Amino acid sequence: MSATHDATHDEAPIAARVRHVEALLEQRGWLAPGEVDERIDALAAGGSPANGAAIVARAWVDPGFRARLLADANTAIGELGLSMAGGLQEQQLIVVANGPDEHHVVVCTLCSCYPIALLGPSPGWYKSEAYRSRVVREPRAVLREFGLELPASTRITVWDASAESRYMVLPRRPAGTDDLDEGRLAALVTRKGLIGTAAV
Repeated sequence: MSATHDATHDEAPIAARVRHVEALLEQRGWLAPGEVDERIDALAAGGSPANGAAIVARAWVDPGFRARLLADANTAIGELGLSMAGGLQEQQLIVVANGPDEHHVVVCTLCSCYPIALLGPSPGWYKSEAYRSRVVREPRAVLREFGLELPASTRITVWDASAESRYMVLPRRPAGTDDLDEGRLAALVTRKGLIGTAAV
């Protein structure tokens, strides 16, 4: 028996259970036919790292927005026409800001919880067991493998996302960017920076 066949065989009962639960919810009137697919499509539609970059750029140029973002990210991103309500329920967004002596990195140790609406589909490495297990135990070494060498004095905090809460990193504004407008600042921000595996 091939490995591919084994994997398909192992996943079939789970897929059947999911379809069965979906059918029961539809029969009881709790879901409209096709609603799950529609909500998944809505969650993925428009999700892009450009959304997260726009949030960061606004926070860099607007101290009031930055304060609101760190206090209540769900409300603050609404000012930019963005939302965390694309799924069956609104997920809580928590934005954590890097500082001169502190760096944040995000992971989901159980699966791959991730703010798709703001960052687009998660990268393959974010879902990998190696990243999920190692970044918690040895974050400095993992960040070094991504090319991010932090001073020994920098405190690294690892945030574990869940089904209810998603995290996004607010990177530090690069030096020498005082003359850039929001659009040009947003172009500097990478998805890795929003997850915390890069400086920006």
